[in-house]
Amino acid sequence: MLLRLRVSLPDRPGCLGQVARALGALGADILQVTVLEREAGRAVDDFTVSWPGAATTDEVRDRLSGMPGVRVEGVWPTKDVPGAAPDYDLLMHVAAEPERGLATLVDALPGLCGAEWSLALSGGVVRHASLAAPPSFDLSEPPLRAATRVTEKLRLMLLPVAAHGLHVVVARADGPVFHRAELDRAARIVAVVSALLPASSS
Repeated sequence: MLLRLRVSLPDRPGCLGQVARALGALGADILQVTVLEREAGRAVDDFTVSWPGAATTDEVRDRLSGMPGVRVEGVWPTKDVPGAAPDYDLLMHVAAEPERGLATLVDALPGLCGAEWSLALSGGVVRHASLAAPPSFDLSEPPLRAATRVTEKLRLMLLPVAAHGLHVVVARADGPVFHRAELDRAARIVAVVSALLPASSS
């Protein structure tokens, strides 16, 4: 089982090692650490771990949150296997079959972004939806630029594809609000795919 943990911790020598030791004591095998931000004396890191199932997510939160200055911002399942290159794989598929580019993008984004589902809207109509996405979605006040929103049940990324009159919505039910680093990455991917889409996608 792969999990992603988002941890906010003091940005000082040794703190990251303490978190790694605590995860190891819980039986987690750390596969990757991604630094999302470092500012004001703190760092926000995403840990991708292989989890044996011996400890619950609540135990993870309790163990790590008991460390001075450490906050667990989220624990959620992921399919993003470290060492793979899913961004490049997506772009290669779109370049090979640009007429299917929108569907390829929407189907790939949940795995790329640690989300549950995604869909593409045009004029309020769902043009394509990934597995688990709802058949319809009300996007009030579509943003002009990539943005995040939080509803009662979902954390959203909203990604305009202006050249094709579309908005791509990426939704996460578990885990924290999308970080700006995640938003920037997704927006760049969408921008490249948008440039590869044929004019008929508009």
